[in-house]
Amino acid sequence: MESAPARDSVRADSVRAYEVVLHHIEAGILEGGYRSGDQLPPERELAAQLNVGRSAVREAMRVLQTAGLITASTGRGGGTRLTPAQGDALARIFRLHLAISGAGINDLTETRVALERASAATAARTGTARTRRELDAVLTGMRLADTVEAFNELDTAFHVLIARAGRNDLVADLTVAIREAVREPIREASEHLSDWLDFRLRLVDEHTGILRAIENGDPDQAAALMEAHIRSAYTLLADTDLTS
Repeated sequence: MESAPARDSVRADSVRAYEVVLHHIEAGILEGGYRSGDQLPPERELAAQLNVGRSAVREAMRVLQTAGLITASTGRGGGTRLTPAQGDALARIFRLHLAISGAGINDLTETRVALERASAATAARTGTARTRRELDAVLTGMRLADTVEAFNELDTAFHVLIARAGRNDLVADLTVAIREAVREPIREASEHLSDWLDFRLRLVDEHTGILRAIENGDPDQAAALMEAHIRSAYTLLADTDLTS
């Protein structure tokens, strides 16, 4: 029967082995040896190069895939490629971070204000006619939405469109990540509001004001209205004690 120290040794060796692979790939990214879209060496080649087992390589790839840093495909031209983390992957990590760190409504509010003030101002300065049409279409949908779930989806879409108008993928992905991380608390808080329909109309009015400032090319007004919107919405939702 295997002793406890021996089992612990095996576990330690396993952890060290896959971390060797992770550190190798991370170093390659940070030093510029690996760039977005590059194909990583095959599993067997990495294992031989780093003197680890293929199971350690597979474990490292699972970690990287969970973090949204790689994609894998089969067939001609397939393989494992480096890809930048998108909103959904960032959201998963962000959601776990928030749960562990205990970050509350104040932290989230300040983070959103910093990101989305800049996004709204940029959209007012550089947003295209297509972006404005898309925002107007989402706003029309928000006026017609009669369920919390449908309205929340459109609300998220409105903010993400503004974030993407600045053509800064990192800002856009962080915006998506934060929205996804708090999607469920916002939904629960909204459902507990006694006057959700009035709250919905108020948010539609605030979104309309933001859109008009963007259409008028007024970055200062767009930023100010975005900040006021985020702060007022979170203040009301926080009173339910579900988002703090």
